[in-house]
Amino acid sequence: MVRINVNYSTPAMQGQMDLNLLFFGLEECLPKHTWGPGLRDAYILHYIHSGRGVFHTSETVYELEAGQGFVILPDTLVHYSADESEPWTYSWIGFKGLNAKSLLQRAQISAERPVFTGLPASSFGSFYGELKSASDDRGSDVLSQSILYRILADLIRCSPEPETGHKPQHSREGYIRKAIEYMESSYSQKVTVQDIARSVGLDRTYLSGLFKDKFGVSLQTFLLEYRMNRATDLLRNPELSVSDISRSVGYNDPFLFSKMFKKVMGSSPRKYRETQI
Repeated sequence: MVRINVNYSTPAMQGQMDLNLLFFGLEECLPKHTWGPGLRDAYILHYIHSGRGVFHTSETVYELEAGQGFVILPDTLVHYSADESEPWTYSWIGFKGLNAKSLLQRAQISAERPVFTGLPASSFGSFYGELKSASDDRGSDVLSQSILYRILADLIRCSPEPETGHKPQHSREGYIRKAIEYMESSYSQKVTVQDIARSVGLDRTYLSGLFKDKFGVSLQTFLLEYRMNRATDLLRNPELSVSDISRSVGYNDPFLFSKMFKKVMGSSPRKYRETQI
C-alpha cells in the first residue's frame, strides 16, 4: 500500500511574511500511482529519493529519477505518476510567501523550467526527517523556517549558470532581480526609486522601463504595491496598530499610508483588517 506521512505547519508559521512553510511529507508510491491533472495554490517542491516517474505540465513531459526533483507552481495545471516497475519515493515541502517567487527565479525555477537536478543528497535527501524532528522542538516554527531557507539556498547554489548566448536578456533580468532584492531588504525604510536605481547602478528612468516591460507597471508603482502587500500581512496581526504598520512599511505619516493603501487595495487599512480578523 501507499505510505504517506504529512506534517502541517503550526499557527506561528502561518504568520510569516517573506516565506511561509505550509506542509511537508514523504510518500512511497505504488506502481503507476498518479496525482492530477489538477492545480495547487502553493509552491510544492518534490525531491525524488528512489525510483522513477513522469511529471507533466501543459507544455512538456519530464521523465525523472532519483536525485532529481520538480516544483509545482501555484495555479499551474500538472499531473505526475510513478513508474510501473520502479515507482518513485519522494519528499515534498509546500510553501508560500512574498519572496517565494523571486527565490525560485534565482534558482532558475519557472513555468518553463520546473525541474532540477544535481543537488546534494545530504540536504535534499534528509529535509523530511529534519522537518519531522523539528516539529517536536520548542522552537519548531523558527527551526523549520530555517530548514526551508537552507533548502532554497541549496537550490540556488546548485542551479545552472545562465547561458552566455543570452547575456543581454539575463543582464536585464539580473538588474530587476537586484532591484527587487533591494526592496525586500529596505522597504521598511524611507527608500525611494532613486535609491533603488542607485543600488543597481542604473538610471532610474531606464530601470523603471525594465519594470514596465517585465511587470506592466513602473518601478514606483511596483514599490508601492510591494509595500501595501506587506501591509496586508501585518494587518492580520491584531497587536499592531495602523501607525505601527505604517512605520513598518516605510511611511512615517499614517494618514499618507492610509491614503496609499486605499489607492492600491480599494479600502482603508481598518476596513481591510475587519475583513481579515
